Amino acid sequence: GIEALWSIQRLSKEEFAQQDLLSRWLIATRAPVLIITLYSCCLVGLFAVRSNHFDLSLWLLISIALLLAHATNNLLNDLVDWKKGVDVDNYFRNRYGTHPMTVLSMSEMYTYILLTGFSALSLAIYMIYLRGLPVLLLSLGGSFFLLFYTWPLKYIGLGEIAVFIVWGPLMIGGGYYTLANQWSWEVVIASIPYALSATTIIFGKHIDKSEADREKKIYTLPVILGTSLACQVVIGLMGLEYLVTAYLVFVGFFGKSVLVVFFACWRLWKVLPFFLKPKPTSKDELPPKLQKAWPLYYVALAFVHNSTFGLLFTVGLLVDTLILSWV
Repeated sequence: GIEALWSIQRLSKEEFAQQDLLSRWLIATRAPVLIITLYSCCLVGLFAVRSNHFDLSLWLLISIALLLAHATNNLLNDLVDWKKGVDVDNYFRNRYGTHPMTVLSMSEMYTYILLTGFSALSLAIYMIYLRGLPVLLLSLGGSFFLLFYTWPLKYIGLGEIAVFIVWGPLMIGGGYYTLANQWSWEVVIASIPYALSATTIIFGKHIDKSEADREKKIYTLPVILGTSLACQVVIGLMGLEYLVTAYLVFVGFFGKSVLVVFFACWRLWKVLPFFLKPKPTSKDELPPKLQKAWPLYYVALAFVHNSTFGLLFTVGLLVDTLILSWV
């Protein structure tokens, strides 16, 4: 049902088969995490409005293309890990939500990937037609991370760095270029706070499954750094989100209304203690809200903070943009 839009579903094959086609696609693509990309799309639109280059129809096409690309990446991630023997037995991915390979046949999975990926590609081709070589290069960069994130980037400690590049400079900077038909390093720099926030989510996810990844020789940064140091890195990244935002306000790129994002500090204050102590061995040791997400733990905490930070960052930028348009 529609709840597949905002919560990761855990369904049996029989329960999955009873869902309508849209719900099955939402479940298979892990639709609730697509909000990370949706915030990036909103920021693209606001930056374009600020420079008087906003085009609603083109922004919608860009947003749909980016959301479909993210969905395709999720499907490919699950397919590759399944075929490489990673997502088997009691591995982390199978415990926190419905793995599409447990409810779809191989041909159905390929169909989902091809239709979702082809839809994203079709929109990219149209935008390349509109904007030319720069968008082709940006699309190739996006395709590289889409195709090779799961392997080999994630296996050699580059997955987290890839997420920072994709959800910041590539997605927001590239989306802005496609919309405005001009590159802006200011927009790229302004994308850094949200890119850092998105990166904390993948860091949290990889911390959660670091023990299993170590056994399977998947050397994500948390596996390389160790859980304790990786948690400290997440705390540092969360702090940087606010410092970079404050800097951008200080130098005048953003107006003071963007400082509303500091109200997200109350959420940071709530999740911070959990990153400073070992992960519980059982969900019974957790508050009720966190029990629902188990075995997601660090990633759930990072996602909660990202949702609040992303929302307030977007609202602050919207208010700042409205003020600029009235002055």
